[in-house]
Amino acid sequence: MSNDEIFAAAYREHYWAVSRYVARRLDGRTGEVEEVVAEVFTVAWRRRAELPHTPLPWLYGVARNCLANAVRGQGRRRRLLARLGNDDAAHGRHIASGPDAEPPGGWVHEALGRLSAKDQEVLRLTAWEELGVDELAVALGCGSRAASMRLHRARARLRTEIDRMGPASAPAPHRPHPATAVDATPAKEHGHG
Repeated sequence: MSNDEIFAAAYREHYWAVSRYVARRLDGRTGEVEEVVAEVFTVAWRRRAELPHTPLPWLYGVARNCLANAVRGQGRRRRLLARLGNDDAAHGRHIASGPDAEPPGGWVHEALGRLSAKDQEVLRLTAWEELGVDELAVALGCGSRAASMRLHRARARLRTEIDRMGPASAPAPHRPHPATAVDATPAKEHGHG
């Protein structure tokens, strides 16, 4: 198979997976998603001789870089619009649909949002894109052991954030004192009755 045919097969097979990957990270902003996905496949076309046998994790790695470039460009745009003074987002105004506007599972996104961008990406690659550790390593551009360690640490940090978000006023569950635990068992088990 020629490099062109390999690229064409990768494009056909993985276009929608890459699109979903990008859309999740850009909250579905369609115009921006299409631009980033186009950039991903432009890079893949230019580097088609480097496409691995299993290209999806590699494409996710390219998409990460393209997204980083897009985010930097958005930051420059926001700063320019803020200087011009004609953008609602530059002034911190946004539209909410009411006091209960938080989407279902918003607390998970809040906990995830408290993590570093690198931890967020590791967790998203494994949860949203369903990558295994070896594929995660390819997407991150590191070895499998490093990817496994990064995933382990990111999960631990997420658990910590979720624990911090737990209700502070909730009473601790009742656990019998070890000395009275035997007394809590039914009398029949002790030969009484």
